[in-house]
Amino acid sequence: MKELIGTGVALVTPFDDDMKVDTASLTRIVEFQIENGIDYLVVLGTTGESVTLTKNEKKLAVQTVIEANNGRLPLVLGIGGNNTAAIIDEILSTDLSHFSAILSVSPSYNKPTQDGIYAHFAAIAKSTTKPIILYNVPPRTARNVEPETLIRLARDFKNIIAVKEAANDIVQAMRMIKDLPEDFLVISGDDMIALPMVLAGGAGVISVVGQGFPKEFSEMIRNGLNRDVDAANEIHYKMMPIIDLIFAEGNPAGIKAVFSELGYCSDTVRLPLVGVSEELRGKIQKYMSEF
Repeated sequence: MKELIGTGVALVTPFDDDMKVDTASLTRIVEFQIENGIDYLVVLGTTGESVTLTKNEKKLAVQTVIEANNGRLPLVLGIGGNNTAAIIDEILSTDLSHFSAILSVSPSYNKPTQDGIYAHFAAIAKSTTKPIILYNVPPRTARNVEPETLIRLARDFKNIIAVKEAANDIVQAMRMIKDLPEDFLVISGDDMIALPMVLAGGAGVISVVGQGFPKEFSEMIRNGLNRDVDAANEIHYKMMPIIDLIFAEGNPAGIKAVFSELGYCSDTVRLPLVGVSEELRGKIQKYMSEF
């Protein structure tokens, strides 16, 4: 799965003033990524507010990205949740022909044991031949996917090919990189430690901030993969403040504020999320004017 090495971005879902999916803005955002060096696109992840989209809205967002991309970059589709049977039904009823892989988040709310997490992903892996990226994000799910569980899954199911690791734990990430099969991709799901993970042997990142600064962020990751450490660090330290800012009041409110400043889409998010405060907006504006 070399096509998933480098910088992927978890696309936002823009909304218009009537809270409808803004397909024109989404098309512009996709083009912005392609023109500025992003390696692949992730549709309907957390940043895409997928949990607040209807079934028809999800189809509209997916179709918009497929048409805007026009086969130029690999695509990854988010299909996850805490109902294993429902996830399998969605996978089986979805046309996955345009997608290189599925991104599936570890179950939230149910708080399964490690054996439960293993059984959940085993059932998903058995239901499809499509490559699967397991998404570990314990700040949202309340359960960490332990490295040992991931190793079991990678050993037992050839189509579980990667992990998007977002535990914000560089030591855990390094254990995964060290102990997982050589061809298994450990992808950062945390923008702040994406470069350190790459320099430790990781395969890249699925980024939030990267879609607002695609040229710079993808260049940073590319430099890291090429072991041009000084050049990579220069960009990393320059971007650290905006990484803090876009997550200060939640995702995707922060990155949508960035896109609003760039003129690519409005900063509208759906409840229960709300837009960034005026104080934070001012800080984002100041950073971007000086960047």
